Amino acid sequence: MRQVWITKRGGPEVLQVREAPDPEPKPGEIRIRVAASGVNFADVMARLGLYPDAPPLPTVMGYEVAGTVDRVGAGVTDFREGDRVGSTTRFGGYSDVVCVPAAQAQRLPDALSFEKAAAIPVNYITAWLMLVTLGNVREGDRVLVHAAAGGVGQAALQICRWKGAEVIGTASASKHARLREMGVAHCIDYRTQDFLAETKRVTGGRGVDIALDAVGGESFRKSYRALAPLGRLYVFGASALATGKRRSLVGAVRGLIAMPAFRPLPMMNSNRGVQGVNLGHLWNEAARLKGIMGEILALVAGGTFDPVVDRTFPFEKAGDAHAWIQDRKNFGKVLLTP
Repeated sequence: MRQVWITKRGGPEVLQVREAPDPEPKPGEIRIRVAASGVNFADVMARLGLYPDAPPLPTVMGYEVAGTVDRVGAGVTDFREGDRVGSTTRFGGYSDVVCVPAAQAQRLPDALSFEKAAAIPVNYITAWLMLVTLGNVREGDRVLVHAAAGGVGQAALQICRWKGAEVIGTASASKHARLREMGVAHCIDYRTQDFLAETKRVTGGRGVDIALDAVGGESFRKSYRALAPLGRLYVFGASALATGKRRSLVGAVRGLIAMPAFRPLPMMNSNRGVQGVNLGHLWNEAARLKGIMGEILALVAGGTFDPVVDRTFPFEKAGDAHAWIQDRKNFGKVLLTP
């Protein structure tokens, strides 16, 4: 098999393609010939040495794949060779062959491409957990979505549109026209505008019912202040700690220092809440996650959701994929294709 390895901490150039023997599925596992693998900002953080959950370097990252089952382990009855599937992966997704527990995989609708399928697991499940499972988003809610043009942002936008909620999205100005076409009610240029002031302005001072923030640093504090009474802030990343293509401990420390401490009594008095979501810490919830994935795929098959794929990069250009994301050039999901 071919895999993309993070060979050491550093810039995008440290990603290298290496050969290894094909793995064999253990009992309860299936083996997938991968057609597309998802790229996430967590992978970038791992490359920079800023992601504590990542395996020690050198390592193969990757949280999601789509492809065809080519071997079935002992005891597996739900899948057979030739099935088209999508799956989460506990690292190792940057491979053209992966073995995963059958409980993590999901059969794909016939009309769904492998590229769109690989764009679903991490982004849509994360957005679903925040908006549906925890946030109970409903018609008329106002939702602040940071990085609305990103993978999770696009998933969140489609969930909000399905539920009848209004989205206020942050993104660079060049992406605003397309976001408006996709239903974002108010676009904020995070580079030139204060998103807190703009959010308060467009909501008449009330604030939003839900805020989704993977920026971190001072952004968490401002997103919390942007909440209306009974508002909920969901934090699911800290991209502000990655200040460049290479690790900067000074920048990371500054981002950590800028993060607020949320205290119970002030939260009670302001009627606001804060919750964290990390899909990588939910591996023991396989049945719940598979159920969510099934609901999402049904909505995709019915045309309610349509995963947005920005660009695909071959394995040999994995470094370019990381740079593309870090430069905030993507609109939707970035993928690797073997």
